[in-house]
Amino acid sequence: MSLTVPANLIDDARRGRVLDHDFVECVRASLPYAYDLVARLVDELATTDRTFVDNQEEPPNEAARGQLLRAMSSNAIRSALERHFNVVLAFQNCHRVAVFPPNARTTPEYREFVSTESQILNQRPELVNC
Repeated sequence: MSLTVPANLIDDARRGRVLDHDFVECVRASLPYAYDLVARLVDELATTDRTFVDNQEEPPNEAARGQLLRAMSSNAIRSALERHFNVVLAFQNCHRVAVFPPNARTTPEYREFVSTESQILNQRPELVNC
């Protein structure tokens, strides 16, 4: 799963001047499922008193799964989304994205979510090939 990058953004990259807004727009257009999922979770976090929100539903198809994996596995994409939405993202398995407030990296909830133990306990046989 690759980004569809417009020519002007390639030119900006060659000059070393890619603006976050332009890069995030490229991500939104190229990986709409991933972008929309993060946006939905950000909106949900803003309306709850929970310390984080997460997605428990599998993507609807393999293309959507690929988009999500691409977004979460790329440091550049993931950090651009974090800056754009002013959140911290965490990821488990092939679909469990969590959105935390921007200062969450030191909280017990964040540390637990990203722990080795939580990753192991989040495994399920039906997710073995995801």
